[in-house]
Amino acid sequence: MASEQKERILRFYRGSDGEETAVRLLDLTEAVIKTRRFRISPFLDPYGQEIAETIRASYDDLQLDFDGGYQGAERARAMLRHRDFAGRTEDFGIACVEAAWNGQFARLTHRDVLGAVMGLGIEREMIGDILPAPDTAKILCDAKIAPFLIENLTMIGAVSVKTAPSDLAEIAPREERTKEIRATVASLRLDSIVAAGFGISRSRAADDIAADKVKHNWQSTASASKTVKEGDVLSMRGRGRVEVTEVRGQTKKGRTVVVLHRFF
Repeated sequence: MASEQKERILRFYRGSDGEETAVRLLDLTEAVIKTRRFRISPFLDPYGQEIAETIRASYDDLQLDFDGGYQGAERARAMLRHRDFAGRTEDFGIACVEAAWNGQFARLTHRDVLGAVMGLGIEREMIGDILPAPDTAKILCDAKIAPFLIENLTMIGAVSVKTAPSDLAEIAPREERTKEIRATVASLRLDSIVAAGFGISRSRAADDIAADKVKHNWQSTASASKTVKEGDVLSMRGRGRVEVTEVRGQTKKGRTVVVLHRFF
């Protein structure tokens, strides 16, 4: 039965962006079922978390929790736990490293910090959210690599930085700003919704989609003509994300009315 469940899930994700994540989570699930204990995944983006939820729903003995180090974290680790396991499982193995620099002379972005971290040879799955401020950035990471980051992350681009451990408890819950957008679109094509949600032209939206700057439900897509539906989430590199909250009827001119929520 378990092998049938595994094959069904693998078949569903085969050839998609989620295939590698599904394989890894299924391997962890098999270890949980075999040992009747628990396993913790690497950091997962929201799409990876959806895959974990799908796997949990397919195994009666599996329980699932997420933790990204603070309330509202986008990237989180999954704890897959056998329902019979009665031990303590509060520790997700997450640490926070703070990088600081002189904000009068440099302003570093999320991309700058992530690039410097990965330039040290650290895999993306070992890093959670990165929370930049004018002269600091908090880097959520696997606790095992925190000492390595503190010792080796001395430069971000051409900017000298100092790193030190930081307390997870000091991270404020994420408070996202939202804006409701009511728009009429020619169709529910991806480029039309991206244009309406992010306030750009449809041709610009199509170019950004082709350049892999846009993700549809956290998955890469190169098809500007892909159909979007109610509940879908569109994210654009450097511009936040848009949720398709409601798809209403058509106007007299045949355009579709949509309600979008943009998160900053």
